[in-house]
Order: sequence, then structure tokens, then C-alpha cells
Amino acid sequence: MKTKFLNTYTAITEKFEMAKDLPLFFMRIVLAYGFWGPAMMKWNNIDGIIEWFDSMGMPMPALNAYLSASTEMAGVILLSLGLFTRLISIPLMVVMLVAIFTVHYSNGFEAGNNGFEIPLYYLLMLLSLTIYGGGKISIDYVIKRATKG
Repeated sequence: MKTKFLNTYTAITEKFEMAKDLPLFFMRIVLAYGFWGPAMMKWNNIDGIIEWFDSMGMPMPALNAYLSASTEMAGVILLSLGLFTRLISIPLMVVMLVAIFTVHYSNGFEAGNNGFEIPLYYLLMLLSLTIYGGGKISIDYVIKRATKG
């Protein structure tokens, strides 16, 4: 009985092992989609974003507006492709930390109150991608395989 259970468990876990790169792929796609709207909003009204950053007392509001818009757009492209996943995840985490502490933290945790819930989830997904990389379903993996042989 015990051996049959363990054999069944092992067989099931081996099946899941084959799909272990899917969550990394889906995280990249969800994050890319999530950054698309804010990136486009910033680029479509960069002057308004500069004014908003200035009104919050953010230092160098023009530079920060362009940096955040550029970082988010680079994130959309690179995360979608799985290219330089670890590299782009780091500045995106900085963008999320700034967003949490300048915009969302004072509203509490809940997303429905414009709290820091969603940026925190993004931050955790980006941390996972920084540690694990983009997975086998990525250009990063193709480059890694090509440079090994």
C-alpha cells in the first residue's frame, strides 16, 4: 500500500516537473500586459506625468517620468520575449517600490482602494523572475543553450 502510494505520488510529481517553466512564462506575459497600460498612459501624456510627479515632490520629475515610462515599455517588450529577463526585472522592481511608497502605501493594502496590493504582487513576481530567470520558454534559454555548445 505504502509503495503504491509513493509510486503514484512520484509519477504525478514527475508530470508536474515537465510543466515547471509554464508559471515563469505566464508570469512574464501577465507582467508585460500589466505594464503595457501604465507605460502607454505615461507616454501618451508625459507632460501630465511630469506635472504629477512634481506635485508629489518627486525629485527630477521629468527625468523620473521618462525613466519610469521607458523602463515599463522596455519591460513590456523584454518580458514578452523572455529576453534579458533578469536584467529588466531589477529596474522594474525599483519602479514598483517607488509606486508603492509614493502612490499606493497611504491607501492601505487593498487594490480596490488603490492600495499597494497589485504592485506588491508585481514586485514578488519580478523577484521570482530575477531569481529563476525566464524559464525554458524564453529567448534567454535559447541564448543560454546556444552559448553552452
